[in-house]
Amino acid sequence: ALDTLKMFEKKDSRVKSAAATNLSFLYYLGNELEQATNYADLAVNSDRYNPAALTNKGNTVFANGDCEKAAEFYKEALRNDSLCTEALYNLGLAYKKLNRIDEALDCFLKLHAILPNSAQVLYQLASIYQIMEDPNQAIEWLLQLITVVPTDPHVLSKLGNLYDTEGDKSQAFHYYCESYRYFPSNIEVIEWLGAYYID
Repeated sequence: ALDTLKMFEKKDSRVKSAAATNLSFLYYLGNELEQATNYADLAVNSDRYNPAALTNKGNTVFANGDCEKAAEFYKEALRNDSLCTEALYNLGLAYKKLNRIDEALDCFLKLHAILPNSAQVLYQLASIYQIMEDPNQAIEWLLQLITVVPTDPHVLSKLGNLYDTEGDKSQAFHYYCESYRYFPSNIEVIEWLGAYYID
């Protein structure tokens, strides 16, 4: 894939931008940040209106720890294409990392309107409500999430934990048992179930 894409580097700016965008993404997936950054820069310089190129540039900046600057690239990508879901999702993550929780929530609610059955978006919404210390809303989003991924042991144990925090031991027991059924090696779940049976 890398060799094929490199053949397009010398073409006109649109083709070059598309090839550089894909090369940047491949290097990013391979955790080669320096190469990913170089190709992200090439893609953005070749076509400043390419939302995927701007998103990749944001990703490389985010990976280097500058969430504020990454958010700027994601916002620019969204100005060029308001339906660029990857930029919107990553903008939400950047805001979450920057502790700008209301703005992160806004991003993920917009994404939920576009992608109502996205497990990642539902999980992020639950996570944000947990950060906002609103366990009831977090539970609501996690319940929606298990309709999409009913066998995810992490989500089931998270539900068990939230119900336990709320004092609903029977619901907590149910979700911890379900989590244990799908992944019997989680020590935290085993400890909780052991303590529950001792009680």
